[in-house]
Amino acid sequence: MGPQNLSDEIWDLIIANCRCLRVLGLDYLNLKTIPRSIYKLKHLRYLDLSRNNFKILPKSICRLQNLQSLKLDLCLELEELPKKIEKLVNLTHIGCEGCISLTHMPRGIGNLSSLETLSMFVVDKYGFHGSADLSELSALNNLRGELTITNLGFVKNSKEMFRAANLKEKKHLRSLVLVWNDDDDDDDDDDDDDKLLEDLRPHPNLKELRIDGWKGDAKFPSWLSLLTNLVNIEIWGPSKFKYLPSFAQLPCLQQLDIFYLTELEYMDDNGPNGRQGNTEPFFPLLKVLKIWRCPNMKSWWRTTEAIGDDSNEDDTTVIGTSTMAFPCLSSLEIEDCPLTSMPLYPSLDNELKLVKTSSRTLKQTLKMDITSITPSGSISSLPLSKLKSFHVDYIEGLDTHMLDKSLQHFTGLKKLTIGDCKEVDFEGMQWELLKNLSHLEINNNPQLVSLPFWLQHLVQLKGLTVGDCKEVDLEGMQCGLRSLFPVFQHLTSLEELQVSHCEELELSAAGFQIFQDHTSLRYLRLEKIPKCRHLPEWLQ
Repeated sequence: MGPQNLSDEIWDLIIANCRCLRVLGLDYLNLKTIPRSIYKLKHLRYLDLSRNNFKILPKSICRLQNLQSLKLDLCLELEELPKKIEKLVNLTHIGCEGCISLTHMPRGIGNLSSLETLSMFVVDKYGFHGSADLSELSALNNLRGELTITNLGFVKNSKEMFRAANLKEKKHLRSLVLVWNDDDDDDDDDDDDDKLLEDLRPHPNLKELRIDGWKGDAKFPSWLSLLTNLVNIEIWGPSKFKYLPSFAQLPCLQQLDIFYLTELEYMDDNGPNGRQGNTEPFFPLLKVLKIWRCPNMKSWWRTTEAIGDDSNEDDTTVIGTSTMAFPCLSSLEIEDCPLTSMPLYPSLDNELKLVKTSSRTLKQTLKMDITSITPSGSISSLPLSKLKSFHVDYIEGLDTHMLDKSLQHFTGLKKLTIGDCKEVDFEGMQWELLKNLSHLEINNNPQLVSLPFWLQHLVQLKGLTVGDCKEVDLEGMQCGLRSLFPVFQHLTSLEELQVSHCEELELSAAGFQIFQDHTSLRYLRLEKIPKCRHLPEWLQ
């Protein structure tokens, strides 16, 4: 019998024999109820109920006067905390991260003056529960770690309430997450949207800030430039932001994520030439930049009088190191964003992911001259030569020549993903330099009829994925990948092979012989290969 099926009588018996217990872990047990008799554990200091399935906690839990830590993380069905939680006067930690069904906070929670951890504060959407408002956060200035405040779009008297939350006095907070809501019918409630973010000013010690779904005025708060200790910034839409404040001078910023800002047009009020000769730092420590789903953002700058002429897609002249570039960026992801003008990124040494965007800044970056300073002096190197992962999918202006030229720079590449590049002829490329490549993925490229000859040079290749290499031509004939011969037999280090949605691929029982000599192969996946009807017995 599992613990989730124990009767109240058995629980009572267990608890009666553990009266001196100080630490109790009941996490990961799929409990649908918590025994009422738990209050008899008078000496309990630490109670972990994480990852269970109960909707409410027994009222009696508020009689555990010595309780210091109550962990409820990822109790996905939990709807409310105990109403009399303020009676737990010694409580210092309430862990409720991921409790997505919580509807409100109990009134009086602000009296827990020793509280150091409160993972989430949920604003009551409709005010039906006699619940806590944001003013109950006012005195909780010992809070540390992460605080997530949800349903901010439903706050009444927002200017007064946001100031009452007193976030600027919470000097121990490391991370602050401000979540509005997903509802579209609350716009009339916020008649002072342009003041909302301004009145939620946090303490300058903050390390991480996330703003999620703010639908107010397109003006960003003035306090952002004062948060000089920020390491991570994450901004999620939908929102009305047409531009963002310059994050470039934040001295500690290491990661900047911009997601689903559908009205965003640019990131910086200055033109790129406006900063030349300027001694102000430009993202001095930024290592990771992600920009997803910003379909109206065509340029990083409000004006684009610099780096080439936007009217000429092929004009990618770059003059040495005078061009603005991220000094130490390691990873860059741009998805569904038509950026044709932005700071360049020659120092990338981890990942470059370009999906539904322009190839223009990649061309410019490849043309840069890089001089790196080492203890023995200056060494000139190719830009992006230390890149480990390159993912390119549906890129405007990416043809065989462009991709071939890029790969000649990527001598340190370990993982390569190419998708939806219909102008690329894989057979016409020279990839002998990719000696370190260990994983290759090719998707939605109907020109791929057989595995390219150059693959046999990839002696370190351990993983190969080919998918959706099919198309119907003008005469109604299927085209796409037909054979794995003769190159496959040279891939002697291959450990994983995945082939899917290749309707012309011939894999008869005899064709499977190509796998028989690959003793290193650990994982084989064949999906939607209609010409593969039987598996040979030796495969077992």
